[in-house]
Order: sequence, then C-alpha cells, then structure tokens
Amino acid sequence: MDNILDIAKKVLKTEADAVSALIEKLNSNFEKAVEIIFKSKGRVVVTGMGKSGLVGKKIAATLSSTGTPAFFLHPAEASHGDLGMVTSDDVIIAISNSGETDELVGLIPFLKRFNVSLISMTGDPNSTLSKAAEVNLDVSVKEEACPLGVVPTASTTATLAMGDAVAVALLMKRGYKEEDFAFFHPGGSLGKKLFIKVKDLMHTGDALPVVSQDTPMTKAVMEISSKRLGVTVVAASDKKILGIITDGDLRRGIEKWGKGVFDMKAGEVMTKNPKTIGEDELAAKALSLMESKSITSLVVPDEEGRTKGIIHLHDILRQGIV
Repeated sequence: MDNILDIAKKVLKTEADAVSALIEKLNSNFEKAVEIIFKSKGRVVVTGMGKSGLVGKKIAATLSSTGTPAFFLHPAEASHGDLGMVTSDDVIIAISNSGETDELVGLIPFLKRFNVSLISMTGDPNSTLSKAAEVNLDVSVKEEACPLGVVPTASTTATLAMGDAVAVALLMKRGYKEEDFAFFHPGGSLGKKLFIKVKDLMHTGDALPVVSQDTPMTKAVMEISSKRLGVTVVAASDKKILGIITDGDLRRGIEKWGKGVFDMKAGEVMTKNPKTIGEDELAAKALSLMESKSITSLVVPDEEGRTKGIIHLHDILRQGIV
C-alpha cells in the first residue's frame, strides 16, 4: 500500500490540476452566465443532488454574502411543491457532473414553461441538462482523485471553484466593497471593524475618571484605581481637557520625585495635550492610533474640547476588533 502522505499528495495534486484545467475552459459562456445573473431582477436558485447539492449550498451562500441574493433548492423537494419559490425573474444554476441527474432533468419542462433562465454546471457539454440550458459551464475533470474513479472529489472541487469564479466576477461587476461585505456580516470581525464606533465603547458619566488640576495626587491615584482604566483625565472647571495621568505617569513621577509625588497636585504631574479621538470615529481607528503611539487609552472630547469619554484598548479587544 502506498504511503499515507503520498496518497494525500496525489489527491491534492489531482484536485489542483482539475481546478487549473478550468482556466482553459473559460470562454464566452462564462461571460454570458455572469451577464444573465447580473441583469436578473430576481434571485439565483442553486440546485443539485448529493455531493453536487452540497457544493451548490456553498455556492449559494457565497453568492448571497457577496451581493447576489441566492438560495439552495433541493431538486427532489422542488417537484413536490418547492418550485413555488421560483419566479420567472430568477436564474437557476443546476449542478450535475453527468448532466443526466433525473431530479434535475425533471425540472426542465417547468423552467421552460415559465421562462426561467437556466445555467448548468456539468462535466458533459453534450448532456441533456447542458443542452437545455441557456449556457453551460464546463466543469469536467480528467480524473477523480479517488482511485476507483467514482467518488466525486476532483469534480466537486472544480465545481466549487467555478462557483467562486462566478461569485467574484459578479462581486467586481457590481462594484461590491468591503463595507458591503461587512453589512451582511455584522457579527464577524470585519463587520465589527466597520460598524462599531468609539461612542459605542467609550466610558462616560460616573464611569469616567476625571480630576481637576488642583486635585491632590493621593486623590488622583484613588480616582485612577476606582475607575479601573489605569488613567484619569485632568480637566478644568468647564470640563475642558488639560491633560491625563496614567499609571505610567505615576511610576515616572515616583522615579523623579520619590514619595514627594503624593504631595503634588494633578496638574503638576499630568501629561499635557493627550491623544484624543472623536466619538464618531471607528473603534478600529482608535485601536490603530493606540498601537502607533504605544498607549492603551484615548480621551474622547466633545466639539468644544470638553471631556466626554475615554476608550480603552481592552474595550476594543473584547469586541474582537483586531
């Protein structure tokens, strides 16, 4: 028996070759398929049996997440009522390696009757399904990775790759942007980067550490400790930001003045002109600024330069914004 690693390498090589071979098969049919979907006023309905169906579900999901509304329709269920979900404005992508799958071929009369656009993905351009389609995308492979030649392996990989090619071509044609992708993925890291703002995470009100410039350092240290942000804003009587005192400022003060630092006022120890960020800025931008300045918090001022909040590095990281 061949070495396990040799078997795995052969499988991967066979599947990689199958995908690479698709490049030479791309022609005007691919362009036509993309154009049909792009001009469609409806949705893309992907269908297929068995392994082709599983690949179809992934293709439908990729299309949906990149700006092309799509869903998967099980061909066996379709003929028992689910065809009611399909409209004449929709486009069907039917996947079958042989192009002769009974459940798919059985849908052809309905699609023709209601003038539903049909795009096929098959391994046989001369099959019944291929000939019935407006356009066929050739996903045939030289061989399956399975030594028996019957288990769908290279063929399903090739079909999946072709589906990705269609989705990405449509994405580019629609001018789909990162912000659009995030809109459909609000719970993902990208969605968080593009939607969560500073004002959503900043500490305000009673949770905001603030002292005056005349506050004794003993009380300033208590403010830093009680609010658990490792920092306090030093503000004027009108709340205008004068500076900040961080844990680091306190350590440096002890190194410079020893115990005498606790006999000083906050205004004498503070760092003037602290780094700030607007409340409507993205939290991801706040993170970038903190990283570039090697700091862990930013003061958030209002339009008049008064203290409104503080955003801390940990608040951002807890949201999974990295």
